[in-house]
Amino acid sequence: MLKRLRENKSAQGTLLISPTLIVMIGLLIIPLILTLIVSFGQRSPDGNVIYSFSLDNYIRLAGFSTDCTGGASFCFNPLYAQILWRSLALAFNTTVLVIALAYPLAYFIARAHPKRRTTFLFLVLIPLWTNFVIRVYAWMMLLRKEGVINIILGWIMGLLRIPFTPLEMLYTPGAVLVGMVYEFLPFMILPIYTSLEKIDNSLYEAAADLGANSIRTLLRVTLPLSMPGVVAGTILVFIPVMGTFIVSDILGGRQVILVGNLIQRQFLDARDPTFGSAASLILMVLTLIVTYFYTRKFGFGEEIVVA
Repeated sequence: MLKRLRENKSAQGTLLISPTLIVMIGLLIIPLILTLIVSFGQRSPDGNVIYSFSLDNYIRLAGFSTDCTGGASFCFNPLYAQILWRSLALAFNTTVLVIALAYPLAYFIARAHPKRRTTFLFLVLIPLWTNFVIRVYAWMMLLRKEGVINIILGWIMGLLRIPFTPLEMLYTPGAVLVGMVYEFLPFMILPIYTSLEKIDNSLYEAAADLGANSIRTLLRVTLPLSMPGVVAGTILVFIPVMGTFIVSDILGGRQVILVGNLIQRQFLDARDPTFGSAASLILMVLTLIVTYFYTRKFGFGEEIVVA
């Protein structure tokens, strides 16, 4: 049997991927199928699932309701559409800001002396050694009305003899955006650094010999060759931001509601797993659609051609 296995390449491949297939089927495919089944069910008065086939949860997510005032049979409430749009806009803004901050830093690290790169990468990774929630709570100490930022601003304004009123920064959409950018910045720096570090220095020398200045070299050589890292980092940032709820719960004070918050509250607070399952699937589909069009436009970075 072992001899037959050595000669059968197809059986060897099946044997090698079988552990991964078992894990994926048990921890991904089956839970997704169960979530899909539950999403078409109905909530019982005691919070359990009545297994049936109903589109009520998806109709409700679309904003339509039969519980209307004035005797109307159908009415439209844009609440859930606004939550979906807010999550999408926050994920987009976070990704753009993270790219803008991560690219110069990754470029600096990649072009630094080899002996210093390890130190710089170590400093980038240090925040990841701390618990995610603790890092978010640290921002509360910075952004609150009596926090570090307002204290420093008040001291500066006092030196300039300018009246100062503490800024209301905590529990705002801006605070949530800052928290998201901070939490996911390392996930953009590392893939961009990996792409930049692989660029051969002879390409920069060739560009200089051909008369290209630093800006032209950046646009025609560095940026195209580093696109694999940018694409990978975008996926690593955009998808988690779409589904996270901890940052918006803490820094938004449960006032900035995202899709992740909606799903969490449906399962834990409202005890409506059917609506929470429907919202989870809509979030997954929306994320897949955005990711599909993004990767179709830019690819996964394997075939980047220098212009």
